[in-house]
Amino acid sequence: MTRSLRSSVATSSTSGWAKTAVASPSSRTPKRADGRHFVDSARIAVRGGHGGKGSASFRREPYTPRGGPDGGDGGRGGSVVLEATNDVSDLSLYTQRRRWNAEPGADGAGGRKTGRSSSDLVLKVPVGTIALDSEGSLIADLDRPGARVVAARGGAGGRGNVHFKSSTRHAPDYAEPGLKGEELEILLDLKLIADVGLVGPPNAGKSSVLRALTAAHPKVADYPFTTLDPELGVAESDAGRVVLADIPGLIEGAAQGAGLGQRFLRHVERTKALVYVLDGSSSDPWQDLATVRQEVAQFSAGLANRPHIVAVNKVDLEPARRLRARSRRAGVYFVSALTGEGLPRLMDAIAEVVAAAPEPPVPAPAKVTRLPVRRADELVVERKPSGFVVRGERVERLVERTNLDSEGGLARFQAELDRLGVNTALEAAGVKPGDTVSIAGVEFEYQP
Repeated sequence: MTRSLRSSVATSSTSGWAKTAVASPSSRTPKRADGRHFVDSARIAVRGGHGGKGSASFRREPYTPRGGPDGGDGGRGGSVVLEATNDVSDLSLYTQRRRWNAEPGADGAGGRKTGRSSSDLVLKVPVGTIALDSEGSLIADLDRPGARVVAARGGAGGRGNVHFKSSTRHAPDYAEPGLKGEELEILLDLKLIADVGLVGPPNAGKSSVLRALTAAHPKVADYPFTTLDPELGVAESDAGRVVLADIPGLIEGAAQGAGLGQRFLRHVERTKALVYVLDGSSSDPWQDLATVRQEVAQFSAGLANRPHIVAVNKVDLEPARRLRARSRRAGVYFVSALTGEGLPRLMDAIAEVVAAAPEPPVPAPAKVTRLPVRRADELVVERKPSGFVVRGERVERLVERTNLDSEGGLARFQAELDRLGVNTALEAAGVKPGDTVSIAGVEFEYQP
C-alpha cells in the first residue's frame, strides 16, 4: 500500500508526504538623583542563530556540465551567552532592549565550501545575577566574574548534497536546511554580592556611615528615604578588604513588600554578616532595632541568624549621647558618621566578624536547565481532537533537517519515516485518510 500525506493547499507530484502551511515582568524601580534607575530585575527573550542551509550544487567543469554533487554544509548559528562582569552595575540595558538574537550561520556553497559559523552573542550582566526560565527554574547563578552560561544554543548547519550521494543515488538534488536556534524567555534577577549589609530604619544614617567607612559616595541628606538604591563600598582594614552594601531603609511590613522592602532585602541574602545601623536621636532606637530584626527574620530566618553588629549613629547629637550614657547593652557601637567618632572601632569589629563568619550557603552550580531528553528511539503517537501528533527526537529532527519543498527531499523524508516506523505507528493508532498529522509543528494530511 502506498502511504502518502497530501497537502490540502498544494500537492507535490511526488508520492509520499507533502507539506502544508505551518500553524503557527515589571516592578517599580527607584530613581537616582541623576535621573538614572538602578534596575535589579529584567525579563528578556533570547534566540540562538539558525544554522545555515546546506548547498545542493554540482560541479561545473569544462566537458563536465553536470558533475557530481559538491554542495558544502551550512555554518552553525551563534549562541546567546550570559557572562558576569564587574564592569556592569545593574540590568538597565535589558529594560531598554528586551529581545536579543544571535546571528545565523552562513549558507554552504558549491565546491564543498562550508558556510561561516557565527560568533556567539555575549550579554554582559553584573556579578550576582541569577537567570531563571519562564517557569522559575534556575538556569544559572553567575556569582563570580567571568562566569558564563549558554542561554540559547545556535542551530547546527544543514548538510550539503555531497553527503547524500550513494550507489543508487548519484545526483541528489537536495540538501538540508539548518536547524533553528533555541528560543528562551529569561528572567534576570540581580542580588548584590557584599561581605556586610548595612540595614536599619530610614534616616538612620547608613549612607553616611558607608561613606565614612569607604570610598563610596552615595546620595546623602537629612530626611527619611534618601537612599533609594543599594550602594556598595570597599573598606580596607588590618584584617583585609571588606565590601559593604548600604540597603535602603526598612519600615514595618518590609518583608511583605512595604516600601519596596522585598526588593531591597534580597540584596543582603549573600552577605556574611549584618550591621544594624540605628538613629541615636530616634525616640526609641531599641524598638527600631526590634522592628528591623523582625522584618529581616520574616524575609529569611537564615539571614536573621547571620552574625551581626549593632551601631548607633549620630552620637554627636545630645539624645544619642544620653542614650550611650545610660545604655548597658553589650556589643553596641556608638558612632558618628559626621565626626568620625567610634568608626575605627566599628570597622575593626566588622572586619573581625567577617573573618570569623562562615561563608553564606553555596548557590546551586551554574548550569543550563534543560527539559528531560527523550531516548533517541522513543516514538510517541498521540491522538487529539484535531488529529494526530507524532513526537520523538529522531522524527522531529528529521522534519527540521528536511527541505520539504524539494521532491528529492520529500522522497528521502518518506523513506526515513518508513524506516523509523512512523507510518506503522500511525496505522496502529487508527489514522484514517484525510486526518491531520503534526510533527514538530508542521502539519500534513494523511492519504493512504
